[in-house]
Amino acid sequence: MMTRMSTLTIKVIVGSSRANRFSEKVAHWIHAEAKKRADLDVELLDLRDYPLPFFEEAMPPGLAKDGYTNPAVVKWRDKVREADGFIICSPEYNHGYPAVLKNALDYVYYAWARKAVAFVSWGGAGGARGVEQLRLVAIELDMVPTRWAVHIPNPWFIKDASEIASEANQQAAKALLDHLTWWAGALKTART
Repeated sequence: MMTRMSTLTIKVIVGSSRANRFSEKVAHWIHAEAKKRADLDVELLDLRDYPLPFFEEAMPPGLAKDGYTNPAVVKWRDKVREADGFIICSPEYNHGYPAVLKNALDYVYYAWARKAVAFVSWGGAGGARGVEQLRLVAIELDMVPTRWAVHIPNPWFIKDASEIASEANQQAAKALLDHLTWWAGALKTART
């Protein structure tokens, strides 16, 4: 008798909120790739839709737990809690990642715990240096960052969004999704 694996809930996070951002193009592309999989229930989360103030709670992130009163923070926390795993789409700024993304990660510390995360990034070195920092933060949030990522070099030369779907990026996306699905499933089983 074959058992049916339950669908995993994956949130794709648009990790930049600046005007004229490249993030939307990349996030929509990886979101569409993930939606092709029958084993994933995928939702796009845009940080523009969650206007979080810079962290201002009376307690540090690891101690604040559920005492949030700001409606935007509660809405963000509830969305993060729904997920079994995440794909964070982030540009690389000065060998790092945007402050708005760090703030979103810090605010709901416990909601991230024991969930898988993968990264899609871009920049001069394909966003690799920003992802390296994100992986360290993810570990501190008790997440499991996957090895596989999509790195898009020199995005300023991409004139059309269809260029994001190059053969190399498609192969990287498949590996990212395969590994994220495995880890998200394993962690979901372990959490229950």
